[in-house]
Amino acid sequence: MPKSKRTEAAFDTLFASIVSRGYILGLLLVAGCQLRADEAPIAGPLLAASAVVPVAAIAAVVPDSLALTPVSALPDVPDTLRQAIRHLHAALGPQAASLRPEVLEQACVGYLTLHPTGRIERAGLLAVADMDLPNTTPRLWVLDLRAGQVLHHSLVAHGEGSGRLRATRFSNQEKSACTSLGFYRTAGTYDGIHGYSRRIEGLDKGQNANAFDRYVVLHAADYASPRYIAQHGRLGYSRGCPALPPEQYKEIIASVRVGSMLLISGPGLASRWLDGAAAGKRFLARGWE
Repeated sequence: MPKSKRTEAAFDTLFASIVSRGYILGLLLVAGCQLRADEAPIAGPLLAASAVVPVAAIAAVVPDSLALTPVSALPDVPDTLRQAIRHLHAALGPQAASLRPEVLEQACVGYLTLHPTGRIERAGLLAVADMDLPNTTPRLWVLDLRAGQVLHHSLVAHGEGSGRLRATRFSNQEKSACTSLGFYRTAGTYDGIHGYSRRIEGLDKGQNANAFDRYVVLHAADYASPRYIAQHGRLGYSRGCPALPPEQYKEIIASVRVGSMLLISGPGLASRWLDGAAAGKRFLARGWE
């Protein structure tokens, strides 16, 4: 039998086994961030678009890559600023070991470019999430730039439409269930279906400008916890929200008060705020203030 036929037959056998064991479930289209790691949607000729099967059942068919996407250094960043970012990274210590220097550079350049425009008001603090890292890795940092300290370091979930172990697809569209890349300004808190939550406003037209209307917010989720990883081998998925561990969400949400900056970084990030020359001038004039 040709290899392609054997592969197709193996998939059909796997699919039949899944169906016979009653693992096909209807996907409930509900508002909010509800999906878990054991509910991975599959679309294809054999399945309705709303059908889901356990991740473990399909992992052998569609492997998940751990290879990160290279991040290029930004152009036009002066040597003085680049050196300051390197010193900052070193000062942050072991908690920032997995924060890639190039992603930290994106966050710092965006902060320095945005702050003088008045779009963010809180000086010396930024939050950055590297959604290219696997969701089993703590990939959210809240940083005090002036003190050179990591205030918080935690897991964070990505949108169900963005991928499995790593986020590889991003969207600004309603009902995409995707994470949106770019820079955000934190807004007010409220008590919603996930409890204490903080709204965020996208500052990158075309990439995340719909986040506020999509109700992409910071909130707690049981599927964003170490316990969930121990049970399922990965985090679950939100509907696009950067969902946080129940053990840490209150402190994180409280620390990024109204007017703070959040960067959600990932493959394909492009932003007008990644202006190395403007960031360099601001740093020379005011430092991290």
